[in-house]
Amino acid sequence: MTDANDTLSPDLDSDLETDLDTDTDIESGNGGDERPQRIMLVTDAWEPQVNGVVRTLSRTVEEARAMGHQVEVIHPGLGYKTFPMPTYPEIKLALGARKDIAQRFKAFEPEAIHIATEGPLGMAARRICVKWKLPFTTSYHTKYPEYINARFPFIPVGLGYAFMRWFHNASGRVMVTTPSMRDDLAARGFKNLTAWARGVDVDLFNPDKRFVGGEDVYAGLERPVYVNVGRIAVEKNIETFLKLDLPGTKVVVGDGPQREELQERYPDAVFPGPKFGPELARWFADADVFVFPSWTDTFGLVNLEAMGCGTPVAAFPAHGPKDIIPGSGGGFINDDLRQACLDCLEIDRAAPRAHAEKHSWRQCAMDFIANLTPHPKPERRRFWRRLRKRKTLY
Repeated sequence: MTDANDTLSPDLDSDLETDLDTDTDIESGNGGDERPQRIMLVTDAWEPQVNGVVRTLSRTVEEARAMGHQVEVIHPGLGYKTFPMPTYPEIKLALGARKDIAQRFKAFEPEAIHIATEGPLGMAARRICVKWKLPFTTSYHTKYPEYINARFPFIPVGLGYAFMRWFHNASGRVMVTTPSMRDDLAARGFKNLTAWARGVDVDLFNPDKRFVGGEDVYAGLERPVYVNVGRIAVEKNIETFLKLDLPGTKVVVGDGPQREELQERYPDAVFPGPKFGPELARWFADADVFVFPSWTDTFGLVNLEAMGCGTPVAAFPAHGPKDIIPGSGGGFINDDLRQACLDCLEIDRAAPRAHAEKHSWRQCAMDFIANLTPHPKPERRRFWRRLRKRKTLY
C-alpha cells in the first residue's frame, strides 16, 4: 500500500546496490558482539493500542534502551495519514509512508532493522530493505491467515499463508513465539525461524493483588469464578468458553466487536468492560481460573499475566498454551476445555506464580537482541555516509 509516486530513483537504486555489493562485510553478523547497537523497529501496532503485540514490543524497547541500545520506532503515530483497520478500528494503518521511512533510515543509520508487522509500514520498510539489500529481521505475532478467514470465510487460509511466506522469507531471521509455532511454520515453507519467548511484569501481576484490603472484585458472584481477558472478537473463540457447563460464574474482561452480541446471548455471564494496569491485575488475581479458548493466538501473553497473579490457566492445546503450560504446574490444556477448567481448581496457586517468575522482560529483550543477526557491522557506515550525501532519495 504505497502512493503512486512512492518509488526510488533508478539511479539511486543502482548506486546503492553497487555500494552494497562491493561491501564484503554485508552478509556477516556481529559475531556475538554485545556492544550497544542502533536498532530500527518498524511496526503497525503501537501505543495507544492495547494488545499483546504492543505490550511485547513496548516492553522490549524499554528493556533494550535500559541496556544501552539506541532504539528508534517507526509507527502509525508519527504523523502519517491513517485509516482504521477493517473489523479492528483500534489499529490505525498508515499510508504513503515509504519516503519518510527511507529518510528515517538515512538519518538514523541503523545497524539492525526489525520489521514487526505485515501492515503498510512493514510492507514499506520491507520494500526498502530488499531494494537496498539491507539485512532485516521480522517477527510472527499473529496467525493472520486464520484470523482473516474467521472474519472473511471466502478468503482461503492457504492464500493468507502464501502472503505471509512471501513477506517473512525475505528476512534474515523470523522470530516466532514458541517452538511449536516454529515447527508449524517450517512445515508450511517458512525459513530462518527462531523462537522468541515473551515476558511478564511479575511486579504488576502478582499474587499480592488477590483480595487486597479484604475486597473481592467479584464480590456477589457465585464461586468459582472463571475469567477471560482480552479483545472480544470472533477469532478469540470466546463463545466456546461461554458455552461451557461449569459451576460458578464466567467473566469476560475487555471490549471488542462481539461484546454486545455475546452479552445478549449469554446473560448469565458478566462483562465488566476493559481494565488496565493494577486494576487489571486485580481481575486476574481474584479469579479462580483463567480460561484461554483461542486457537489463533501464537502465544497468549495474558496466560503469563494470569500465572503471575497465581491464577491457573485452562486452555486448548493450541500454539502458545501447549508450549508454556504442560509441565509448568500452572494449568492444564485439554481438547475438553471444561475438564481443563475443573482440573485447574485443584492447583496450588504457588505453582503458576513460580512458572511466571521464569519469564522476565529483560530476558525477552536479551533474546530479541541476540536474534537481530545478520545485521550491518560498523564498517557499513560508509554505505550510510554515501547515502547521506544524496540530496534526495527520489
